[in-house]
Amino acid sequence: MTLPGWHKKTTAQVLGDLKTPEGGLSSTEAASRLKRYGLNELREEKGPGPVSIFLNQFKSFLIAILIAATIFSALIGYFTDALGIIIIVILNAIFGFIQEYRAEKTMAALKCMAAHEAVVLRDGREARIPSRLLVPGDIVILEQGTRVPADMRLLEVVNLKLDEAALTGESTPVNKITKPVSKDSLADISNMAWAGTSVTYGRARGVVTETGMSTQMGMIANVVQEAGEELTPLQKKLDSFGRRLGTLILAICAAVVLLGILRSGPLAGLPITQDLLISMVIIGIALAVAAIPEGLPIVVTITLALGLQRLSKHNVLIRKLPAVEALGSTTAICADKTGTLTKNEMTITQIWHSGKTIEITGEGYSPTGEFLFRGRPVHPSTDTTLKAILRSGALCNNARLVKDKGLWSIIGDPTEGSLIVAAAKAGIAPEGLSRHKRIREFPFSSERKRMSVICRADRSFLHAKGAPETILSLSTHMLRNGQRVRLTQRDRKVILDANLEMTSKALRVLAVATRPLRDTASQRQAESGLTLLGLVGMIDPPRDGVREDIELCSRAGIKVVMITGDHRNTAVAIARQLNLNHGNVMALTGEELDNLSEDKLASIARDVSVYARVNPEHKVRIVEALKGKGHIIAMTGDGVNDAPALKKADIGIAMGIKGTDVAREASDMVLRDDNFSNIVTAVKGGRAIYDNIKKFIQYLLSSNVGEVLVVFLAILIGFTDPATGAVLIPVTAIQLLWINLLTDGLPALALGVDPPAPNIMERPPRSPKERILSRGMLTDIWLVGVIICMGTLFLFWLNLPGGATKAVTMAFTSLVVFEMVRVQSVRLKYRIGVFSNRKLLLAMVVSILLQLLVVYTPVLQPIFTTMALGLVEWLEILAVSSTILAIIWLRDRLFRPDI
Repeated sequence: MTLPGWHKKTTAQVLGDLKTPEGGLSSTEAASRLKRYGLNELREEKGPGPVSIFLNQFKSFLIAILIAATIFSALIGYFTDALGIIIIVILNAIFGFIQEYRAEKTMAALKCMAAHEAVVLRDGREARIPSRLLVPGDIVILEQGTRVPADMRLLEVVNLKLDEAALTGESTPVNKITKPVSKDSLADISNMAWAGTSVTYGRARGVVTETGMSTQMGMIANVVQEAGEELTPLQKKLDSFGRRLGTLILAICAAVVLLGILRSGPLAGLPITQDLLISMVIIGIALAVAAIPEGLPIVVTITLALGLQRLSKHNVLIRKLPAVEALGSTTAICADKTGTLTKNEMTITQIWHSGKTIEITGEGYSPTGEFLFRGRPVHPSTDTTLKAILRSGALCNNARLVKDKGLWSIIGDPTEGSLIVAAAKAGIAPEGLSRHKRIREFPFSSERKRMSVICRADRSFLHAKGAPETILSLSTHMLRNGQRVRLTQRDRKVILDANLEMTSKALRVLAVATRPLRDTASQRQAESGLTLLGLVGMIDPPRDGVREDIELCSRAGIKVVMITGDHRNTAVAIARQLNLNHGNVMALTGEELDNLSEDKLASIARDVSVYARVNPEHKVRIVEALKGKGHIIAMTGDGVNDAPALKKADIGIAMGIKGTDVAREASDMVLRDDNFSNIVTAVKGGRAIYDNIKKFIQYLLSSNVGEVLVVFLAILIGFTDPATGAVLIPVTAIQLLWINLLTDGLPALALGVDPPAPNIMERPPRSPKERILSRGMLTDIWLVGVIICMGTLFLFWLNLPGGATKAVTMAFTSLVVFEMVRVQSVRLKYRIGVFSNRKLLLAMVVSILLQLLVVYTPVLQPIFTTMALGLVEWLEILAVSSTILAIIWLRDRLFRPDI
């Protein structure tokens, strides 16, 4: 539905036209409208369908030539070979299709997980739902940092400012109102919030008017269409390497064909026949198909996708693939304290006023507990200053205390929630404060370090809360034992000393203040001349397991830095509880940071483990300082102003619970539970994914090198058939394609889900400049390739007196078994148990069973040029192929190559 002129109508008219009650739509009505209007999403160009993906498997130049050659062979009478090769090509295409289709589906599923959410009123209650399920008529709640999920008419606003640059080009945030607007220019319509814009300040409620392609953003959908998936640096390197390797292999295969023709023709004193040309060309093409790692890009993509899926089960959502590689190189994690290193379950345990400290009992958000002074109960009804602190804290608040299924919880900020709970313990319920009507609000920001509201009952009062230093600087009086007195310098020192004592106990401290004023006062006037009521101390205990994870980071060569807006003492106390930097805590405040030059900051950044009382813009300087020392930085953030630091960091990590949409948009990774431990899990997962890709590359390339060397050296040596004297090649074209199908398929994929090495977090971070094919890996690939070649040719030569068919069967089968042994040998230096990857074992069993099928099935024996092998032959194959394990084990013990 597109109804023009929403901005010209009153809010009552808009709600009436949309048939939206004040409590929002019912779930039933929303479901009905969703069917009518469709999902709230921009239509994207469809990716390739299943048929296209399948047909793409045949677009390879080599596959096309192979098909043409086999068809020509069939036309001149080579029906059996042609049929066998075509069947294997089709099977290979089917397997390639399954791989690619699975990768597409996995990435699509991960993309859906990354979808935005919106807070709506449904059935009279606030609910968080995926933005794609919004419908016209839904009432949406907007908070600072959220992205506007659909076009909506604003119903209520509190100092609301929107960044509309993406839509209108307006570079500065736009102030919003609720009154009807007569203008029709998009930039002048100040009572609408447009899909795709973001809230930079304040909060609001709005009713959805258009969704999906009917929004203003939808009308210019071509502008916002997402680009294709970004290739990671690793994928780009492998793509380039694959092209170079492919060219080299084609040259070798051409040499093999030429040498084979010469060996079987002129060098043997025989003419070059049509049969010889065709057979050698097909062998050359088959060898190229088997040796060129055409499956490398898709298996790397699948390994990345499956790794991301596993991380998502640990509440880690990777938004950008390059972050996976950066995770394995991370050398420093800069983490926010509140909610990341700590539980973000604030509980007020102390209130200081008039020179005395009152203890508060109770845990969590349950509104039960006592107020004690020197161990004796104190009731707020007899302590007017205590009551004033609790009342002002509850009024200067946007959180709500709710009970669901017997459990108490908070909707809103946990810090504000703790104030609501403390007030409830004193019998001050929100219903009892309803006569204090809120007139205005000046929202909290990290720069202001305070929030204040103007409420009117019999008269108007401003209620403020914030950092003690900030509130104290705005105060001229204090409430002492119920009496308003002027603040002296001595009073200020006593208050600051009380703040220091509370923060040294790891308490987060807020000051609460108030003052009477006129409704028309400006913000500057309202937040001056305050009367300080007292200090509120709340505890936010460290998360379970974080101390152990910080120790794990230390062993892994990763520096952990705590960043917080809290007081230095609070931050240092928590840091010592967490044994940050083994208890040797060097702290720096935002004020001290401002007084440091870039060079000085860079020189000490390596030693600083706590940054306290910092603003979001300080984070950018911290990142730059650590980067200047060569660190690869993972930086957490949740607010609008954290976005620059998240973009600047190598890995920007947004919070999934308390994080804003703006922060998530700027991030590479989202923690769905805000838990620091899952950053460590992600680093471990990133290292494991990279390890698995390296294993796959080693396995694939060493096997391919072995196959190429077998054919090349066999032709160079010139093995001959004992019966006919003709030059004999150990493996046929169809056998090469079969080996490619068996070994490059299931076993290679199963390596992608290999578990992490037991010592994966005992290694130093990987250098981002490290080449995927290091000198050690290349040496390993060539060493194993030579072992496979020599072992296969030895078995071929050993069994040649028994006939060509037996010798070829031995070479063919030994290559398959060699590569099954190889897939385990690449795991040796990672110290991963043989039975730790059941999928790999299953893949190996399936590959061996398929090989037995072509060796022992009479119908398939003529097609694959095989014969049944006896026990002795199998013992020979197992004995020779196991040399890989022996040589690799011996090499690792003697030389201890790096992983």
